[in-house]
This record gives sequence, structure tokens and C-alpha cells, in this order.
Amino acid sequence: MSGTTTDPVADTPLTDAEMVQCRRYMGYPAMGGINSGQQSWRFFQVYGFNEWRMRNMAPDEYVQIRTFLTQCQTLETAIMGATDNLDTDQAAVWHHNRYEVQDRFGLYNRWRRQLCAFFGIPPGPGLRPQNRITI
Repeated sequence: MSGTTTDPVADTPLTDAEMVQCRRYMGYPAMGGINSGQQSWRFFQVYGFNEWRMRNMAPDEYVQIRTFLTQCQTLETAIMGATDNLDTDQAAVWHHNRYEVQDRFGLYNRWRRQLCAFFGIPPGPGLRPQNRITI
């Protein structure tokens, strides 16, 4: 035995908190409270399908989803950390990568889109280009 253990990723249905993260990373809006009375948007086909998929995956698919969530969270945290260097262009021999935050956002958004692709749904409004018009 090597002395290090890796906890297996859970293959159980997603928790409410994990479903919130899935929606957020996939660019979909918050679900809101079910007693709010403002729920007509929930019945749009893609939203309903998304909710159904999150609740009805196979055990191995839940493992894969949690792997995506972990990766997205790591990449999102790295973006926030990269902002610490925005005020310094050069320090001694070190040169700041001017495109670091942009590059990190690109990688982060790529993983978010892969999560959408795994679910088999299009990226949500928060992950689409801002200049795109959908009718």
C-alpha cells in the first residue's frame, strides 16, 4: 500500500448544490423557489430536458459530471487568482502574460461547453456570445 488514498467520486444522484453548479457552469439561470409563482420559464423545452437529465443519469455518468464540476471549479478559481498579477507587467526577470486571464477564461469556457455537450444540451444564455440573437 502506498499510503495515499484517493476517494472515489460518488456515483449517486446529484445534490441540490451540485445541480445549482451544473446550471451555473452550463450558463443557465437560477431555478428559483418552487413557491415563487414565476415558473413559466421552467417549461421551455431545453430547461426541462436539462433538469430531467440532471436527475436521471447513470451512476458512471454522475461520476463524469462530478469530474467536470471539479475541473470547472478549479479553472474558475484560477481565473480569480490570475487577477492578482494584473497590476504588474514585469518584476525582475519575470514578465506577466498579458493574456493570462483571457486564456484562462477560454479554457474555463471550453470545459463548461464540454459539460453541456456531455448532457446533450446547448449552452445556456450565460455561455453564449453576447452579440448573438436567438429567436
